[in-house]
Amino acid sequence: MERFADEADVVIVGGGPAGLSAAIRLKQLANEQEKELRVCVVEKAPQIGAHTLSGACLEPGALFELFPDWKERGAPLNTPVTEDVFSIFTEKHRIPVPILPGLPMQNHGNYIVRLGNLVRWLGEQAEELGVELYPGYAAAEVLFHEDGSVKGIATNDVGIAKDGSPKDVFERGMELHAKITLFGEGCHGHLAKQLYKQFNLRENCEPQTYAIGLKELWMVDEKKWRPGRAEHSVGWPLDRHTYGGSFLYHLNEGEPLVALGFVIGLDYSNPYLSPFREFQRWKHHPFVASTLEGGQRIAYGARALNEGGFQCIPKLTFPGGLLIGCSPGFMNVPKIKGTHTAMKSGILAAEAIFPKVTAEDLDSQTAGLHVPEYSENLKKSSVWKELHAVRNIRPSFHNYFGLYGGMVYTGIFYWMLRGKEPWTLKHQGLDAHQLKPAKDCKPIEYPKPDGKISFDLLSSVALSGTNHEGDQPPHLTLKDDGVPVERNLAIYDGPEQRFCPAGVYEYVPVETGDGMRLQINAQNCVHCKTCDIKDPSQNINWVVPEGGGGPAYNGM
Repeated sequence: MERFADEADVVIVGGGPAGLSAAIRLKQLANEQEKELRVCVVEKAPQIGAHTLSGACLEPGALFELFPDWKERGAPLNTPVTEDVFSIFTEKHRIPVPILPGLPMQNHGNYIVRLGNLVRWLGEQAEELGVELYPGYAAAEVLFHEDGSVKGIATNDVGIAKDGSPKDVFERGMELHAKITLFGEGCHGHLAKQLYKQFNLRENCEPQTYAIGLKELWMVDEKKWRPGRAEHSVGWPLDRHTYGGSFLYHLNEGEPLVALGFVIGLDYSNPYLSPFREFQRWKHHPFVASTLEGGQRIAYGARALNEGGFQCIPKLTFPGGLLIGCSPGFMNVPKIKGTHTAMKSGILAAEAIFPKVTAEDLDSQTAGLHVPEYSENLKKSSVWKELHAVRNIRPSFHNYFGLYGGMVYTGIFYWMLRGKEPWTLKHQGLDAHQLKPAKDCKPIEYPKPDGKISFDLLSSVALSGTNHEGDQPPHLTLKDDGVPVERNLAIYDGPEQRFCPAGVYEYVPVETGDGMRLQINAQNCVHCKTCDIKDPSQNINWVVPEGGGGPAYNGM
């Protein structure tokens, strides 16, 4: 059965901040210049914003660039930051750290937002401008012209059983062809992984390094609610050699909501570490627990974050396409912010490709347009300047003093020199290669959850709303079925069962005889991609499931 094919001027993969910003800017330019331009956005979530999760504290510059009248349009930015608090935690105490003007954690002028709500609003603005949005359609395949340039994407077939046979509801996927395709899949996108290899885009950059961020939304006692307050901490419960920290944001949305989360660098070395359980333990610190006691947890989720910054930015353009947003990785790690840079990259991409896609004569040496101007313009932009200035902060933590050495480096070199030091530090390499054998590490004893402040994993996953059609081919695949037991379990004591924030992986006894096997509970997956990143054998391959599957975040 042939796939139906449709033609657009521009196809954008991913309806997040970068993809929607690019789509909006393209249609703004087209409407200003009275030109016809068909822009299509495909998004794997069932609704725009349903797979979006972030802290989030937003720098509004890129939003203002898109919509100077965003307040009048009703953008959901209801909580300007009014108070900044930064702390170093010991197990029982808090050491306050002053936030001097110019330091990364200063949030004057920023807004605490629920990013899923902002993304949904951006989707509404895009549709008003004439952008075609296709939520529930997962881009599963990159299509190529005969000359090797990108032709577009294909969505996956739906209605296929686990055994590969078509069900009664079977439908073939759809092909979307375009003059140029923008890939804004978010962190560690599975199509971007293919493009890196196809066009050798990572030839001149370091391997990307990542973190996992876990988040909860709480309804707290109104007496403890301080709208506009942004709290951050480092230190306990992590040791000084494990990069990470926390946030706790007080929202101002008519009810006493706080968003809190914990971020851990995926270059950690102890295979016994569980990011989820570290998060639950952190909530029992007296400074945090005092806010949560008597409150109710109402949402949970997790996602991976790009942390490599400047050193890890790949080549961004190739014949027929380009990379935007968190897919290549524009997050400012010390600020814990990437939404503004993602949006700006989408705007710059739109402005670079618009004259090419609307030209009467497509002046291109390949069938798919190649627009190197995007990369050139990005290097002249605020994004590049910002990432270059902070490039050494994250790798500076790789020293004998760990966290404390990195903080000293930040205080001296960033605050005084603003990144003008004449050297660039390197990261450690692939996060997957940083785990030590279990025999060389000390097991971590985690306290049992109390059901009031800390919780078990499965009840947490239930709050994410995640759901997948059970009878479909697996979207979490193993390159070699023997590797998990023979290598990961034997050497690293099965770290999959700890680094996954959704209980997808567990080692269970085999049905007959002695031994263990890896069981994959794919229906629990929250699409964070941590398994694909941290698996020490690089044996797990995450691909998109049927469109519409995954978490159902509501304003996360």
